[in-house]
Amino acid sequence: MSTTGSPQFVRVERDGPVAVVRLDRPKVNALSRELLNELADAFSALSTDLPGAVVIWGGERMFAAGADITELLDEKAADLLTGAFSRAFDAVAALPRATIAAISGYALGGGCELALACDFRIATTTAKLGQAEILLGLIPGAGGTQRLTHLVGPARAKDLIFTGRNVEADEALQIGLVDRVVEPDRLLDEAVSLASTLASGAVLAQGLAKRAIEQSFEVPLKEGLVTERELFFEALRSNDAQDGIRTFLEKGPGHAQFSGA
Repeated sequence: MSTTGSPQFVRVERDGPVAVVRLDRPKVNALSRELLNELADAFSALSTDLPGAVVIWGGERMFAAGADITELLDEKAADLLTGAFSRAFDAVAALPRATIAAISGYALGGGCELALACDFRIATTTAKLGQAEILLGLIPGAGGTQRLTHLVGPARAKDLIFTGRNVEADEALQIGLVDRVVEPDRLLDEAVSLASTLASGAVLAQGLAKRAIEQSFEVPLKEGLVTERELFFEALRSNDAQDGIRTFLEKGPGHAQFSGA
């Protein structure tokens, strides 16, 4: 497993086609501007040398407890911090590969918003998620009002945001906030296993489908259908699609070996 990028708060480890992005800012992975800039840089580097899939992990004890509150003491500092949040999380969301948040301990405030920027969320049985900004007299400022609403619906988003309460893993699974719940000692293995499965598939088509799905929240249905058709033909022109169609006709489904091109 090779390591790249800044070693201070964000480490990127590659194991074959899977990249594991590790947050490491003791004790609770508070999301400072420096950490967020490192995260944005890490995903910028990944976008130029694409893996098959990505896992974001905060370690065995904590995913991320939220923003570094000391950087919210004045409006200028808060503006810089929220700008760093936007750059980092938009970079995560825009990566044309599957991203998986592996959540142990707490994912609160900005930590929850980081998980929301990923395509999938796997949590341990002891994990707790929430948008706690209201307890500071604030609202989510890094995508919580938007991505959470898209994921769980407006009524549940209002419940979580208005109360600031923590959601335990079983409820998070029930409302669709997380996709799987596993025992703590299985978390990273489960996340990497899912990433490996996705990375062995048609990753170029996954990226195009991701773009179409994300756009469906932003444009009218008619416009989204036009984009879907355009992206379908972009996929059709790929080597993966040509190989996939040929292999299907020759051997049936499930035999194609995709290259990501």
